[in-house]
Amino acid sequence: MANFWTGYAWPTVITAIEVVIVVVPLLLAIAMLTYAERKVLAFSQLRKGPNVVGPFGLLQPFADGLKLLVKETIVPSGANRVVFVVAPLITFTLALVAWAVIPFDPGVVIANINVGILYLFAISSLGVYGIILAGWASNSRYAFLGALRSAAQMVSYEVAIGFVLVTVLLCAGSLNLTEIVEAQRHIWFAIPLLPMFVIFFISALAETGRAPFDLPEGETEIVAGYFVEYSSMTFALFYLGEYGNMILMSAMTSVLFLGGWLAPFGVAPFTWVPGPIWFALKIAFVLFCFLWVRATFPRFRYDQLMRLGWKVFLPFSLLWLVLTAGVLTAAGWLPQR
Repeated sequence: MANFWTGYAWPTVITAIEVVIVVVPLLLAIAMLTYAERKVLAFSQLRKGPNVVGPFGLLQPFADGLKLLVKETIVPSGANRVVFVVAPLITFTLALVAWAVIPFDPGVVIANINVGILYLFAISSLGVYGIILAGWASNSRYAFLGALRSAAQMVSYEVAIGFVLVTVLLCAGSLNLTEIVEAQRHIWFAIPLLPMFVIFFISALAETGRAPFDLPEGETEIVAGYFVEYSSMTFALFYLGEYGNMILMSAMTSVLFLGGWLAPFGVAPFTWVPGPIWFALKIAFVLFCFLWVRATFPRFRYDQLMRLGWKVFLPFSLLWLVLTAGVLTAAGWLPQR
């Protein structure tokens, strides 16, 4: 029995506790992000935003969640009931499991695997399945068109994101996310790789379906996109998945380009602040940029969206990757074979 606990059960319990410690604050952050978005948009439009439920409207996300929880889940008569319900679960689950490899501080990570960046890229690529299944299972032309749009958009910008990731890996010399952060101890990758940083951020907007790339939700053409037939908690799961992906992409931006938990400039008094606090502040800054862009820019047309991804970002990111590899090789920072 002792061998059972030390060999199997106890490590499993420890991992479960770590998962709860990560997931519960993440769900709370998702709830408060909806509040922050409404406040940022309100301030940018000279409105007040949520200000009734709780002090300063802070309880508004919980009131919205309770409303969705008690509403009836309506499944269209022609829909595939099992796939219709499973699709939002896939989207929401993928937004959570990706956090297994995100490091919050040296050694503070659920799974410190050596191919963490490949794991993140794989999880982000799987997100398209939930959207396609939702559009198909709804048995609605509007939902199916929205799903096809969203899938094409995500696939298009994942190519550019892939080249950006390879460029970062060349500079860091590792696939491990902790080692990528440590490689930025002297200078954040956002400075020497500024064009790739910009491409990654814009591609993250498109990958998460945020404005100005929220084409899957174009009200004038396809109503509300792939989740037009969803209601109550099934709709809420898509909503939670979208905001969870926003926080995930902000964390990836922080890890890959903004030094993760490392303090700015590496000098006092910045180093007095704990690393996880810096990590959270950087995520909050990137999330604010997400919301700021939505409040500022109009929606792209679909042809403009695809042209930007395939004719601008793809060739430019490939060119910058080749230039980065050439510079590193000439400087002797890449191994010669």
